[in-house]
Amino acid sequence: METDARILVVEDQPSVRACLEQVLTMSGYQVLGAEDGVEALAVLSSERVDLIVADIMMPHMDGYQLYEKVSANPEFVHIPFIYLTARILESDIRHGKELGVDDYLVKPIDAKDLLAVVRGKLRRAQRLERASAQAHLQPDPDSGMLILGRLRLQVGQYRVWLDGEPLTLSNTEFRLLEHLAQHAARVVPLRELVEVTHGLQTSYGEASDLLRPMVRSLRRKMGFKAGDMGCIESVRGVGYRLTSLSIPAAARSVR
Repeated sequence: METDARILVVEDQPSVRACLEQVLTMSGYQVLGAEDGVEALAVLSSERVDLIVADIMMPHMDGYQLYEKVSANPEFVHIPFIYLTARILESDIRHGKELGVDDYLVKPIDAKDLLAVVRGKLRRAQRLERASAQAHLQPDPDSGMLILGRLRLQVGQYRVWLDGEPLTLSNTEFRLLEHLAQHAARVVPLRELVEVTHGLQTSYGEASDLLRPMVRSLRRKMGFKAGDMGCIESVRGVGYRLTSLSIPAAARSVR
């Protein structure tokens, strides 16, 4: 998922922001831009963001204030946060690190060094998310229930709830979600999934064609916007993985 990651660049100088966006985009990342902390929070409230790169000295809301807002919000606190700033005094660097940011980088920075830090932080965030998904998967042998964060499935009974509200799924959608939940945090190959959902042994291409509309439908019914992977992560060229951190608290079934 790394090169599918969405990176928010918060920088008040348009030329610098454009340069960073170009470097990240050329490396395969999806880039969102904001010119200050206020705009960054607006982006976070409406878009999925996997990592934040922010300047410190900005109008309206600086980088320190932005980090305080992000780290205080349980929906955003898991997002890796990197300062990229021209503030080079040891006291500034010390203060930034004491706040708890994931890294403190100083301008100007070589593109290769920036990308190395971005890749490292994204990989660590993915490892933590997988570990969290495994920790939150709680099978209940008495009820036959699988619990993954705010998602509950009754194994073999075609019943599923999100935040206590029932979701209306087709039989194949349920089998897909059930199999992903039983293998939470593991990337499940497309051919394995289509054998579970359709009983077919087929090619990767046909499996992809069969599963893609089902996954889109599942994401919609779980409350995610079009184009947002949500908690069903697509791993290009391999398959799908179910995670728990991105399940939206306000999601409800769409009928």
